[in-house]
Amino acid sequence: MTPTSKLSLGLLLTAAAGFADAVGFIELGGHFISFMSGNTTQLGNALVEGLWPVARMTGSLVLLFFLGSLAGSLAAIWAGPRWGSAAVTALVLVSFAGTLALAGLGLPAQQFMLVLATGAGAQNAILPSVGSVRLGTTFVTGTLFTAGQDLARALCRQAPPWRWAQHMLVWASLLAGALLGAGGHQRFGLGALWGPAVLYVVFLLAFSLRRPAR
Repeated sequence: MTPTSKLSLGLLLTAAAGFADAVGFIELGGHFISFMSGNTTQLGNALVEGLWPVARMTGSLVLLFFLGSLAGSLAAIWAGPRWGSAAVTALVLVSFAGTLALAGLGLPAQQFMLVLATGAGAQNAILPSVGSVRLGTTFVTGTLFTAGQDLARALCRQAPPWRWAQHMLVWASLLAGALLGAGGHQRFGLGALWGPAVLYVVFLLAFSLRRPAR
């Protein structure tokens, strides 16, 4: 089982990702900044149908998410256990700042949202896996499967009886974040991104000020 304190932090990070993804989905008219399975399916269909603008958009999102994952993972490795989470969180904050700055300059969503997709990829490197739950993830397809798998194992007495519920909490946090993101965008437009951005600032301060593990 994942410790409650670490699980709670991971749930907040996942909710922030769901918030940003909902805003991105609305701004991009049906494309995702963190759900690469959906973008890849759309990419395949677009290539067959000859929908080149859709293919360019979804292909770019997949590529930049991958590059963000690479950058975040390298930052975590180079910064080490003490500063890794802070370094990756700083990268995510840079992606938010870049997105809002480019939007302020009048660029279309098809361009400035690509920056946020890079941050979505990087976020997955903020927290290492603890126990069986992947913390702070920006996507939950594998999490849902693991929840079902753990429930089956629990029923067969091969896993802790409630470990599957921790995975479902990760899914629920992404849903809660998406609800808040959609509602925030409805009221504030792209400015709703300031909500999760402030939360990432809090994370960055907490990661920077925490005591080194002994």
